Amino acid sequence: MRTREGGLVDDEAAVIARVRAGEPEAYASLVRAHTAVALRAAVACGAGAEAEDVVQQAFFKAYRSLERFQEGAAFRPWLLRIVVNETRNTVRAAGRRRAVADREADLLGGEPLIPESADPAVAAEERERSRRLLDALDGLTEEHRQVVIHRYLLELDETETALALGWPKGTVKSRLSRALRKLGRVLDAGREGGEGRG
Repeated sequence: MRTREGGLVDDEAAVIARVRAGEPEAYASLVRAHTAVALRAAVACGAGAEAEDVVQQAFFKAYRSLERFQEGAAFRPWLLRIVVNETRNTVRAAGRRRAVADREADLLGGEPLIPESADPAVAAEERERSRRLLDALDGLTEEHRQVVIHRYLLELDETETALALGWPKGTVKSRLSRALRKLGRVLDAGREGGEGRG
């Protein structure tokens, strides 16, 4: 199966079977294929500068739990569930305010959001828009924030989101709908308050 990150795992079930049969080195192909999405998940969920440590710990926990992994299930949603739980534990330990600041810095500073040749006014507007979106996400409940992150920042489909979060698909749909409505209201209110309606 080709992952969105471009890594290649021909047959995840076969790789998992090899690991279970005593070939721990086979696990490296799963790590390579899913590291990028796991890092994005950790950063998006608030791990900040500790994202790499969180992902490393999540891969270790997944490896140790591979015997309990359900045969025929998709590995990525299962792994992301572990990453999200590990991130949650890290954020609690580190304190929510510091983690939010780290996440904002990582999301805004990791890659240029616009080309360097662009107008500085446009760059400032993009940074402000990103900041408003992050602030709006932080205003959501934990469940609403998680469903938005999984569907849009991590680009999981509805089924993968349901698996990663351990929710029924109907719950994903309803929480996503409510979260997007609330995000829209918050962002609209921010525009009205900051720029006025035109």
